[in-house]
Amino acid sequence: MSQFFMHKKSDLVNEAIEGILLSTPWHNLRRLDLGDEIRVIVRSDWDKSKVALISGGGAGHEPAHAGFVGKGMLTAAVCGDIFASPSVDAILNAIINVTGEAGCLLIVKNYTGDRLNFGLAAEKAKNLGYKVALVMVQDDIALPDNPQPRGIAGTALIHKVAGYAAEHNGTLEEVQALAQQAIDATFSIGVAFGSCHLPGETRSNAIAAGHSELGLGIHGEPGVMTLASQDSVRLTSILTDKLMQALPEGKQALLLINNLGGFSQLELALLTREVLRTPLASRITYLIGPATLVSALDMKGFSLSVLALDELFLTALQAPVQVLGWAAPYDFAPINLQSAEKISSVIDFDPSDNDEVAGWITRITDRLIALESELNALDARTGDGDTGSTFAAGARRIQRSLQDKQLPLNELPTLIALIGEQLATSMGGTSGVLMSIFFTAAGQHLEEGDALPQALLEGLERMKHYGGAQPGDRTLIDALQPALEKLAAGESLAAAAQAAAQGAAATAQMTSAKAGRSAYLNQQSLNGVKDPGACAIEKVFEVLVN
Repeated sequence: MSQFFMHKKSDLVNEAIEGILLSTPWHNLRRLDLGDEIRVIVRSDWDKSKVALISGGGAGHEPAHAGFVGKGMLTAAVCGDIFASPSVDAILNAIINVTGEAGCLLIVKNYTGDRLNFGLAAEKAKNLGYKVALVMVQDDIALPDNPQPRGIAGTALIHKVAGYAAEHNGTLEEVQALAQQAIDATFSIGVAFGSCHLPGETRSNAIAAGHSELGLGIHGEPGVMTLASQDSVRLTSILTDKLMQALPEGKQALLLINNLGGFSQLELALLTREVLRTPLASRITYLIGPATLVSALDMKGFSLSVLALDELFLTALQAPVQVLGWAAPYDFAPINLQSAEKISSVIDFDPSDNDEVAGWITRITDRLIALESELNALDARTGDGDTGSTFAAGARRIQRSLQDKQLPLNELPTLIALIGEQLATSMGGTSGVLMSIFFTAAGQHLEEGDALPQALLEGLERMKHYGGAQPGDRTLIDALQPALEKLAAGESLAAAAQAAAQGAAATAQMTSAKAGRSAYLNQQSLNGVKDPGACAIEKVFEVLVN
């Protein structure tokens, strides 16, 4: 079953083009009115006295190629179906509609369909009296013995360099020569973890789990080799080594980090870091990206391109443009850390001994650690199965401090506040933060002179305020609040334990939860299952009584 956002597959490309036309902030794009089968996007502000630049290819590589149409880059883009070259007629119509006496340069990626269709259209246009030249982008170095290297992400750099020359009134010969110089100085290589998802088709992933394919084509063509790794350090080392070998000796370069469509922003950030930790970084002066310039639908992968720089290339790349898809270059600067003062603890205390308090802490933490598996199993029925581990982690942290004699056992307000601080870093997730709020606020109220039961109730109020849960929401509050209310009313610890047990038991009969992961479950999933947090509170009061 295909999973692709669209209405009708047959209308997908045409409707996507309409979206591109609607989204340009300069309102400078038009589609030639030549029917649905001929898809040509042009600059509405085009001056035919300048050399026209035309590129294109199959859809699915967005923002290429329509995203590079505009002032400073392409004059027109010819769009084919998904991964299919545009027709000769479409390319020819693009030429005759934008080309004046200055002539036209076709920038073509080196794929058989593009090469033949653009080539034939160029010859037909010449026969009609138009001045037409053609350059072929072939920046892919993944297949070193291939006599016809493919054109991939480096194509965007050629569009930019040639666009600058055309915008500044270069002749057709000058624009073609500069574009060819940029092609000769551009080298790219890519890697993918999986192929792309074609509209209307079940996703095919011929790459085994945990593997990657070096040089996988932007239409899913086979790469040069399959690697038994997806490790970021290893892959970037392989790719950057090949780019280093391709760069002319002594030349500094611009690096383009290109998303093939399926890499997350998190992975792209890591990729950038890894690439710039390799020896290639010493040759990099400017960067573009990480960005999506030439994609392969949602292919899970990336490519790296380097352009050996000279002064004119750099000027061309830095010139402003009015296009949707371009990402401006910026100079490469190493990471600089800013000096900062680190606060390891906001609580100033002196450790002290108190056997009675130490006993209470030991009994509570021992019980929570022993309950780890039981609470995890209970939580697995309604949540993500980690409540026991979360409480046990906090208990172990407090035990370590106790064993290391790093607790102020004789200073109860400070002790309670310190426990809150340690739980925030040891328990993790929302549970750790909530328990930290509880103890921190309770410690503050103890310091202000409240009795322990009242201070704990005040801590609970703060927990409820920030966490959003209330009694009846099927959380640990259903056991903790009635127990603390008993203590605050002057009743015994046994009465508090009984109230906690009753509150925990009540959560098993609650038909809906309004907080935590259980809030996403239906009545059948919750029926008869105690909330694990409430169960933990019940067990703590039980051990205190016994």
